[in-house]
Amino acid sequence: MPKVVIYSDLDGTLLDHDSYSFKAAAEALDLIRSKNIPLILCTSKTRKEIELYRRQLDNDYPFISENGGGIFIPKTYFSKEFDYHREVDGYKVIDLGTSRETLISTLRSISEETGIQIKGFSDMNVKEIAELTGLDKDTAKLAMVRDHSEPFIIPESEKYTATIEDKINLKGYRHTRGGRFHHILGGNDKGKAVKILTNIYKSEFDDIKTVGIGDSLNDLPMLETVDIPIIVQKPSGSYESHMNLPNLVHAYGIGPSGWNSSILKLFMNFD
Repeated sequence: MPKVVIYSDLDGTLLDHDSYSFKAAAEALDLIRSKNIPLILCTSKTRKEIELYRRQLDNDYPFISENGGGIFIPKTYFSKEFDYHREVDGYKVIDLGTSRETLISTLRSISEETGIQIKGFSDMNVKEIAELTGLDKDTAKLAMVRDHSEPFIIPESEKYTATIEDKINLKGYRHTRGGRFHHILGGNDKGKAVKILTNIYKSEFDDIKTVGIGDSLNDLPMLETVDIPIIVQKPSGSYESHMNLPNLVHAYGIGPSGWNSSILKLFMNFD
């Protein structure tokens, strides 16, 4: 049987959209832990935020931060050599993203050119970010420590999104949307990072079967890359409407509840 590797988004997927709890996925988490299945957190969250959830999940696997901006691999995790850019705090890091400073200055120039008010994380204080995200202040502080992305909000989002996205693209960067925020990124996305990490897994284990689970458009590159793409329901009970993948599995359940049911069903089929 191939080695199964699971790539999972966090917000609105493994974590409840409002409470940030993964309690509803406990049964499936216990199952994959018992089978030693790597659970790779692949999210728009920062390294510091992901480390918090890794501790709570008792997870010591590699992870992908900031929509594919960085791949963090524990130093002794793989036995074979692979290319990486730097070492930090016990990780070998593969950097795929543009520096945050460049992205912030690009957003400011777009705001000036269009007259549309763009408010990024760098323009907000801890209290504002906590209120917008529903995070406590300590966790909101972790969300502010970024390397390769800048989340932002705009007024009348539906009216101005296309304009902002066009401007970002014209300047050579990418726009994506998560559950709460717009994001400006460099050339990185979750799919590129997943491909690189999967190839490292293949050099170590040969036969790999990849599963990806998400809920939003920023998960699409990841879901396009894996063997088994799964989408969970949004809080409204609907699915992201722009996911046109022929082999997409629609999980029954919102967020972690859908995560739980789809993983349990998947391993019933495997077994």
